[in-house]
Amino acid sequence: MNRDLTRSLKPLSPRRGAVVAALDVGTSKVVCLIARLDPLRGDGKGWRTHRARVLGIGHQRSRGVKAGLIVDMKEAELAIRQCVDAAERMAGIQVDRILVTAAGGRLDSQRFWATTPMNGREVEAADVRSALDAAAAQPTASGRFVVHSLPVAFSLDGAVSVREPRHMIGDELGAELHVVSADRTAGRNLVTAVERGHLSVEAIVAAPYAAGLGVLEPDEAELGAVLIEMGAGATSLAMFAGGALVHLDSISLGGGHVTMDIARVLNMRLSDAERLKSHHGAAIASPSDEREILSYDQAGESSETPSHAPKSHLVRVIRPRFEETLEMLRDRLARSGRGSTAGKRIVLSGGASQLAGAPEAVRRILGGQVRLAHPLALEGLPEAAAGPAFAVAAGLLVYPQVAAREHFHSPRVDVRSTGTDGYFTRVGRWLKDSF
Repeated sequence: MNRDLTRSLKPLSPRRGAVVAALDVGTSKVVCLIARLDPLRGDGKGWRTHRARVLGIGHQRSRGVKAGLIVDMKEAELAIRQCVDAAERMAGIQVDRILVTAAGGRLDSQRFWATTPMNGREVEAADVRSALDAAAAQPTASGRFVVHSLPVAFSLDGAVSVREPRHMIGDELGAELHVVSADRTAGRNLVTAVERGHLSVEAIVAAPYAAGLGVLEPDEAELGAVLIEMGAGATSLAMFAGGALVHLDSISLGGGHVTMDIARVLNMRLSDAERLKSHHGAAIASPSDEREILSYDQAGESSETPSHAPKSHLVRVIRPRFEETLEMLRDRLARSGRGSTAGKRIVLSGGASQLAGAPEAVRRILGGQVRLAHPLALEGLPEAAAGPAFAVAAGLLVYPQVAAREHFHSPRVDVRSTGTDGYFTRVGRWLKDSF
């Protein structure tokens, strides 16, 4: 079984179609999408080069997962198998390779910088690779693995924010790399749970990054936006600017913690607490809350003698935990030093973002313009799956279209001196990509 967690997905040619399978393993649900990607005519918008058409969808209640981490291998494997099987039966095809999200494992961002001498000559592709290799070669913390390695900026003789340095002339080329990492143990268990279902994991994609790919408009990513993925076991954020992912962070608080608070305070079963939260919960108070009376069953009591409480009581349980989560995100954004880079646009995804009053609460604590996410440019997606809860799965279908942006460290032979990237090699690569 392959234990190499850092995997570079083969870039998708803009001229070729493909069938892609995506698997979002979350704390509350498991989603599998199988889609056909067909090249767009003309230039795509932003990072989208292909039109995605959903062929099959599987949706299961998650089992064996807590806070985004596998805690019961057998249960997690069963939920994944059933979810993928449902998508395969709907699509009428069988898949053996799949893209998977990483939602747990303490996702974190680091920035690495490296330079390479140019000696006054023109920058070539090999020089760019050399600078990026030097940046990518810097080690991450022990017990971590690299999920993403994305070039974000170049410099030439001190001139920063150079997007495309090739063909420019200078004495020193610099490259800045944004590296996203996660706990190795969490990644190993996730891959093992998927591979036990006779599937090969093509790549692991950070959940907030996938959500951003799936729901952000090109202008939002270019001007700056923060995508907040509010899952059941964790809340994470992805910051975009200049059309690229520039920062990522996560905290171990999510919608499941709100459900747990309700169950404890009102002495309810977790399943009943989740239903009460979904149907009547809110993140902000309303004048009518005192007048609206809720009926619910306490744990161990007969449904013939339900308990009653005003909705305001439920809101008083939900609001502190929801605000605590947002305040922690606000502190993380402030420490990142990139709050101004991302502007004041906030997009909410994940099941917990559908709580009534969530956008208003986010706007009050974090400020800026806030909207709920919805998957973009995805044909054939059922209406029930077209909301914030399915943003991550939808974004996985976009990831193959941007995989070429990644730059993972791999020792290379200097192609300029050996001639291995000669005329016939380039022609062969063009033929392979084009037909």
